[in-house]
Amino acid sequence: MVSARSGCPINAAVEVLGDPWAMLVLRDIMFGDRRYFRELLTGSEEGIASNILSSRLKQLTAAGLLTREDARRGQRAMYSLTEAGIQTLPVMVALGNWGLANRGGVRRLRVRAELLRDGGPELVEAMMDELREAHLGIPLPAGIARASEQLHAAYDNATR
Repeated sequence: MVSARSGCPINAAVEVLGDPWAMLVLRDIMFGDRRYFRELLTGSEEGIASNILSSRLKQLTAAGLLTREDARRGQRAMYSLTEAGIQTLPVMVALGNWGLANRGGVRRLRVRAELLRDGGPELVEAMMDELREAHLGIPLPAGIARASEQLHAAYDNATR
């Protein structure tokens, strides 16, 4: 775990999450289900450079937000969210809400943030449960609707 400059919890969080590229890498892993270097590089809306992506993946892994499954010969390394990484989802939602209220944007890129805003805490918690299933292997609680299906459908409708 990386040590913070002070004992302030806001400072500790900003030291890990304050870099825009770090947040965008986490976003792409969470919402884009991109778990391999090449997917993250080519799927970046913002055009992240390979050296920046490599650096951020190492930083997020060192900070305990991601794990890296080492690749065997002929395979690619896969990144997974840790519980700490999954717990950044409400932070992403808060940032998205601020962006929706105070910044413009493209409809197809705003739709997921709008759905998470409108779905409230229940949808965010359902999304976190899905991330736990996909990244940590923890089965979904009984009776939980798949948040990702709603998010993908809303995205598909907005991009038609």
